[in-house]
Amino acid sequence: MTTRRDAIFGLAGLLALPSFKGWAATGKGKPFSWAMLKEQALALSRRPARAIAASPALLDRIDYDAVAKIEFRPEKTLWAGHGDATGVRFFPLSKYARQPVSIAVVEKGVAREIRYSPSLYDFPPDHPMATLGKGGGFSGFRIMNKGGIGDWLAFQGASYFRSAGPLHQYGLSARGIAVDTGLSKPEEFPNFTHFWLELGANGSITTYALLEGPSVTGAYRIENRQEADQTVQDVSMALYMRDSVERLGIAPLTSMFWYDEGHRAIAHDWRPEIHDSDGLAMHTGAGERIWRPLNNPPRLQVNSFADHGPRGFGLMQRDRNFDHYQDDGVFYEKRPSLWIEPKGDWGAGAVTLYEIPTTREIDDNIVAFWTPAIPATSGAQFTYDYRMRWIGGEPEVLPVARVINCWSGQGGNPGHAPQAGVTKVVVDFAGDRLEGRDHLSPLEPVFTVTNGKVINSGCYRVHGLDNVWRLVLDIERNGAEPSDIRAYLRFGHEAFTETFLYQTF
Repeated sequence: MTTRRDAIFGLAGLLALPSFKGWAATGKGKPFSWAMLKEQALALSRRPARAIAASPALLDRIDYDAVAKIEFRPEKTLWAGHGDATGVRFFPLSKYARQPVSIAVVEKGVAREIRYSPSLYDFPPDHPMATLGKGGGFSGFRIMNKGGIGDWLAFQGASYFRSAGPLHQYGLSARGIAVDTGLSKPEEFPNFTHFWLELGANGSITTYALLEGPSVTGAYRIENRQEADQTVQDVSMALYMRDSVERLGIAPLTSMFWYDEGHRAIAHDWRPEIHDSDGLAMHTGAGERIWRPLNNPPRLQVNSFADHGPRGFGLMQRDRNFDHYQDDGVFYEKRPSLWIEPKGDWGAGAVTLYEIPTTREIDDNIVAFWTPAIPATSGAQFTYDYRMRWIGGEPEVLPVARVINCWSGQGGNPGHAPQAGVTKVVVDFAGDRLEGRDHLSPLEPVFTVTNGKVINSGCYRVHGLDNVWRLVLDIERNGAEPSDIRAYLRFGHEAFTETFLYQTF
C-alpha cells in the first residue's frame, strides 16, 4: 500500500519559500474563475488521460538526508508582508514527491503562474538540486504560521493535504478523492496537477485545484482559514467520470492505527499506544451518534455503514493523555481529529471504513470516506459541498454520553481459566447524561451480535468515577469471521449513550 509518508513526505515542515514581488510570472496572466475551472475539468474528462512523464532519475538522490539540507529563502515567501498566517512557501520535487504541479496566484480574476527556480532555495554546492537546475519543479505548497515558524496547512502528493490543527501537530491526512479503495484490484490515486491560490479579504486563502486521473477529473475550491480552536476548510467539488469505477470515495480521510490500550497483544513496541486516530465517529441522518473504535485487524477489513443524508463523520483522536502514549518526540496526544460536515442532502450511501493490517507506525492503514449509492459510471457527474474541521475536541455537543475507553481480552471470570473462543469486551461511557444514575435507577445494556453470541454481560457504574458506566460483554464467535457488536445503554426507552460498534477476531 502507498503510505501517507511516501505520498506526502515533508508536509509537516520540510521547507520554506517565495514574496510575490520577487517572483517571475509567465505572460500577462490569464482570466480565471471557479466556473472556468469546472469547464476545464469537464473538457478534460472527454479526452484520454494524459500519460505522466517520467521524473528525472536524479530525484532518487534527493532523499531524506538531502531534503533536510534544503532551505527555502524566507524573504521569498508569498504574501509574507501581511504579518499574519497567510505566507505561502513551496515544496520542490524530491525522491518522495516526484510529480510536478503548476501553481498560480489569482488576483482580481487574473491568474499568473509562478515559475520554478532553484534560486528560491539554499542548499550546498554539491547538492543534487544544483545538478538538477531548472529541470526541477514544485511538488506542492504549505501555508506558514505567523512569523514563518512552522506551518498550519500543506498540500503535497497525489490529492493529499492536511492541517496541524489547533494543537499544532500533524497527524492524519485528507485527500480530494478515493478511487477503488479497499478492493481486490489496485487503488487509483488521481493527482492535483494545477493549483491556483487566492488571498481573501478576511485573511483566508482559497485553493483551487484541478484533479486528473485515469478514471476521473475534478475541480475543487477549498477556502482555508484558522479560527481560535480549529482549522476550517469549506470545500466545493465537481467530479467528471472518464470511466466507470467500482467504488468512489467522497471526502476521504487517511490515518494510522497500530494499537491502543485495548490491543496490547499485537504490540512489540515499549510505548503504551501508537495511533494518529482512535475511532470513527458518525452522526447519522436519523440523528444517531455512533462510535466505532479502530482496529489493526489480522486481515484486510472493509465495513460500510449505510445512511441517508449523513450529518457528519470523521476520524477522531479522543485520547489526549500524554501518559497513554509516552512519546515526547511525535506527540500522538496532540494529533488532530478531522470532522466532515456535509452541506445539503448527500442522499443515500454509506460511510466506508477500510482497515489494513500493520506491524509498524509508518503505514497509513486506515481510510474512511462517503460512498454514494449512485453508481460512478462513465460520463456521470458528481457535485458535493462540505466543511472540514481539524479539531482537538469533539465536533459538536453530544446529547448522550460518549465512549472513553475500550478494552478486549480473554473471556471468562478473572482468576479462572480463560474460556476458549470467548473474547471479553469492556467499554466505558462517560458524560453529564449519566449524572444521577445509580443502582436505584440503573441503565440497561442493549446489544446485538452477529456471527457470535453473548454468553455473559454486565453493566454498572464505575466506583470512584463521576458519571462513568461500564459495559462488559463475553462474546463467543462462530467460525473464522469476525463478530460484529452493536451496543448502547438506555434508561427506559431512551438512549443515554452513543451507539458502540466493534469487531472481535
